[in-house]
Amino acid sequence: MITAGLLTEIKTFFPETQILESGDDKNPFGNGGVLTVFPNTEEEIANLLKYANETGKKVNVIGGGTKRGYGGTTESADLLLSLSNYKGIVEHVPGDMTLTVKPGTPFKEIQDYLLEFSQKIALDPFLPAKASIGGIISANDSGPKRLGYGSARDAVIGLRLVYPDGTVIRSGGKVVKNVAGYDMNKLYIGAMGTLGVISEITLKLRPIAKYESLLLLKFPEESLEDARTFAVKLLDTVIEPVALELINPSLSAKLLNEKVYTLAVSFEDVENSVKYQEDFFQKLKPYGIRLDILHNEEAKSFWNEFYENAPSSAVNKDENQTEAILKVGTVNMNVIKILQECQVIQDSHNLLIEAHGGLGHGLSQVVLRGAEEDIPSAIHSLRDKAEELDGYAVVKHLPLELRKKVNVWGEKQAHQFILDGIKTKVDPNRVLNPGRFVGGI
Repeated sequence: MITAGLLTEIKTFFPETQILESGDDKNPFGNGGVLTVFPNTEEEIANLLKYANETGKKVNVIGGGTKRGYGGTTESADLLLSLSNYKGIVEHVPGDMTLTVKPGTPFKEIQDYLLEFSQKIALDPFLPAKASIGGIISANDSGPKRLGYGSARDAVIGLRLVYPDGTVIRSGGKVVKNVAGYDMNKLYIGAMGTLGVISEITLKLRPIAKYESLLLLKFPEESLEDARTFAVKLLDTVIEPVALELINPSLSAKLLNEKVYTLAVSFEDVENSVKYQEDFFQKLKPYGIRLDILHNEEAKSFWNEFYENAPSSAVNKDENQTEAILKVGTVNMNVIKILQECQVIQDSHNLLIEAHGGLGHGLSQVVLRGAEEDIPSAIHSLRDKAEELDGYAVVKHLPLELRKKVNVWGEKQAHQFILDGIKTKVDPNRVLNPGRFVGGI
């Protein structure tokens, strides 16, 4: 329970209307705080962190709440810093195609604003209506279109951050052609808020494509080798798909009502270019493999449904089953082996596994649903397979009690001491998001 002394101290620099006592509320994903504060300004963020650093308090940070099940093994810190009120557009320069925004702003809200200018942020995170831009950047979240868009590290050109001691720093700049000094942005992107609280994000934008199409190739399980051969040929051509995503039968059944392996290939450009690439694609496709083509709104509708198919701590869950998400990284064509292993694990562990992976970038996302007692064993089996392929598997979403039993990050790597040294230098008192970065930093 919260102490009266802590509440009194916080009230000296935070209005009472921006403070919430958690009481006996228990979140199954943990990473909460006995006291939640809602800053409206960068100065308030700095004051809170400085206070926590000087008094030995621990601080968890939350935006839209979609990643509360990602790392960490404690139920509550002393303080939960919520950025849900700290949102909005700071500066938009349409001619320069740059945007500066506060971290608590929901991703979809930003994209809807940019529609008027026929511009967008070239990222495709999951749960875009709920996920905040700060959370997306902190987790380096991305989806199938990472092949054409790149990741958050490609989109971000500048950050403002508040260090744990209250110091405000800037990395990068506000113009695209900024090459001065080290690219410090990359240090904070994907750090899960363990090195500082992002207070501003400057991103480069991209024009919205005039035309979009989605080509869906349906491969029976016995024809997966054809999928591999086709993907290799496609990647060696001059055409440039935005996504080259293989979807396993369980997820195909949910999205397309067909229990087959589906290769989803997305093109975005002016109409003539897209049509040319479609024609080229059809000449290349394997004989006897069925192809469906979706254009514009139909393609967008498919992707919208696709991005919503991700368990989250911000979405009401089915209490009769446990859900987990794994991010698996391998050499790109080994995605096929990961998806095949998912089918084996699904049968042996009595789980529903919905998985997909990029044959261009090598990242797979695996969603597991089933009985609580079956999830840890399935995670270990999939991680063993990934490591056998010289890859890795990270747990992105799991209830707190299971995170205490399952090593979210896997075994520590040889470079772990470097990350630990950075954390020690920036946050020596281990104030921010304890245990939520690689290796449990």
